[in-house]
Amino acid sequence: MTVLTGLLHKMSVQDAVPVEYRLSLSDETVLLNDLVGQQVTLRFHGKIFCTHCGKKTKKSYSQGFCYPCFKKLACCDLCIMSPEKCHYSAGTCREPEWGEQFCFQDHIVYLANSSGLKVGITRETQVPTRWIDQGASSALPILRVSSRLQSGLVEDLLRNHVSDRTDWRTMLRKEAEPIDLLSERDRLLTACAEPLLALQQRFGIDAIHPLPDAQPFVFQYPIEHYPTKVSALSLDKTPEITGVLQGIKGQYLILDTGVLNIRKFNAYEVELAY
Repeated sequence: MTVLTGLLHKMSVQDAVPVEYRLSLSDETVLLNDLVGQQVTLRFHGKIFCTHCGKKTKKSYSQGFCYPCFKKLACCDLCIMSPEKCHYSAGTCREPEWGEQFCFQDHIVYLANSSGLKVGITRETQVPTRWIDQGASSALPILRVSSRLQSGLVEDLLRNHVSDRTDWRTMLRKEAEPIDLLSERDRLLTACAEPLLALQQRFGIDAIHPLPDAQPFVFQYPIEHYPTKVSALSLDKTPEITGVLQGIKGQYLILDTGVLNIRKFNAYEVELAY
C-alpha cells in the first residue's frame, strides 16, 4: 500500500485521450488515471491551512483562504464571479496592482457542453484547462476580449439567451448529449449583434474580436462507470472516505460510495492511501 500525506489542491490536468489527472502530495505526484478501478482512501487530518498566508484556519473560505485573507484579497472579491461588476473600473479594487496584472489580459468568451449548453469566460492562458475543470465534453472559443470587465459584459449579454451554469449532478451522471456548438455560436452572435456592436464602439473594435475560424475542443474522461445516483461526499462530515475509484471528471473523483469535489477542499491536510 502507498500512503502520501500533504495539502490537497485541485488536480492538475492535461488534455489527452482520455484527460490525464494528477494529484500532488508530499512532493510526489500521482497519476490518478492509473488508480481508476482500484480502492482508494482519503483521510482528513483535521487541519486546514490558508493557501495565501499559510496560517492554520478553522474554516476555509473561497476554496482555500483564511477569513482575513478572504476579506482583503482582490481574488476573493465579488467581481471574480461577476466580472461585469469590476471594482477596478469603479476605483474600489482591493489590490489595484493585482487587478492590473490579472484583469487586463486577454480573455476568451466560450460556449461549452457539460450538462448542456452554457456560456462562460476564462483567461486565454487557461484554455483548455478551464473547460476540463468544468467537466465539459466539448467547448468552443467564440470571442477574444481585452479585459476581464469586457468579458463579463459580453457574457452578460449572451446569458440572456443561454445559461451560464453547469448542473454538476447531470454532468457527473452521464455523457452530455452532443450539441452543434458552431451553429449555437452563429445563433447567439446574430441574436446579440446590436449590443455587441455597442460594446465594440465603447471599447474599440479590436477589444472585442470574434473568432470565426475556431473549432470545438472535444474531451474524453477516464471513467469506467457513471454513478446511477450522485451523492456528494464531504471531508468535513466524513473525515475518512473510502471507495473504488470509478472515474474522474471535472474536479470530481467518482467513487462507488459517492463523488468528491477535490477543489472544494483546497488546503485541507489529507492522507491518500491506495
